Amino acid sequence: MPDIKQNRIITGEETNGDKALDLTLRPKKLNEYVGQDKIKESLRITMAAAQGRSEPIEHVLLHGPAGLGKTTLAHVISNELGANIRITSGPAIEKGGDLAAILTNLGEGDILFIDEIHRLNKVIEEILYPAMEDYALDIIIGKGPSARTLRIDLPHFTIIGATTKVSLLSSPLRDRFGLTYRLDFYGLEDINKIINRSANILGVKVEPAAAGIIAQRSRRTPRVANRLLKRVRDYCQVEANGEVESIICQKAFKILDVDELGLDWIDRKILEIIIDKFNGGPVGLNTIAATTGEEMATIEEIYEPYLMQLGFLDRSPRGRIVTDIGYKHLGRKKPEQNKLV
Repeated sequence: MPDIKQNRIITGEETNGDKALDLTLRPKKLNEYVGQDKIKESLRITMAAAQGRSEPIEHVLLHGPAGLGKTTLAHVISNELGANIRITSGPAIEKGGDLAAILTNLGEGDILFIDEIHRLNKVIEEILYPAMEDYALDIIIGKGPSARTLRIDLPHFTIIGATTKVSLLSSPLRDRFGLTYRLDFYGLEDINKIINRSANILGVKVEPAAAGIIAQRSRRTPRVANRLLKRVRDYCQVEANGEVESIICQKAFKILDVDELGLDWIDRKILEIIIDKFNGGPVGLNTIAATTGEEMATIEEIYEPYLMQLGFLDRSPRGRIVTDIGYKHLGRKKPEQNKLV
């Protein structure tokens, strides 16, 4: 089965084509980072205080939906502190030796960024606890009664963990982070600023109205906004004079099949199936999955959150229901009997 995250233009997850673009557009300093103002102010004070004491900052946990800038913020913190950053992920650290190799190669004040930190296994977490608390690595040498523990002192460093599923972090691990920040979806004004900043870096001229059209379809997510800007830029380069104008922008989105609220054909298909086959609901998640040919987890984790955020889909004890505004967005009229559900 094809990877949905890699094929959807409006997914917040990183796709193979995003890496080079993210590196090009990634802000380097806190004053270049658009949005998340409360988090930025808190970090500014924390970093200034730590630098004044010549200490590393406390361990930082960043959580929130994909595409909102957690990795970018980790790099910004590194740049602001003038610290080296080592990047890894929860699934990449399979054995205690993997973690030991990473930790013993860190320098004083370095930052270790662990993406998808919720996917660390329990054995790795146990090794990580003393490293985070005491800057020490406990290694067990030998087996059975003759086994002994060797403690290796580590330089003072900072772990920045990122996760889209903070609820899956164990309490002991979560409690070892001194700073925890949730990144929220962006407002349209901030998304417009991001689009204009990215366009300037890419050397693309974008009409204000066109920037607004892209922002409306970005699902309030910077990664999606930058990806849409890239696709629209390509279309305008081939089909027009290269300038991103509102009329050409609208034509590009018709081809990309992304509507004015950022829904693609799969989002609309889910709503239409519930309406056409199940009279608008309620219908169980497993039935929706079977009818659409998608896995239940894919429906629940990838498609549903944004539809519910827009208020197009609702959950009841009996299943999923398409709301009045969901019907309205599709240009449908809601049956009378469903208004009483």
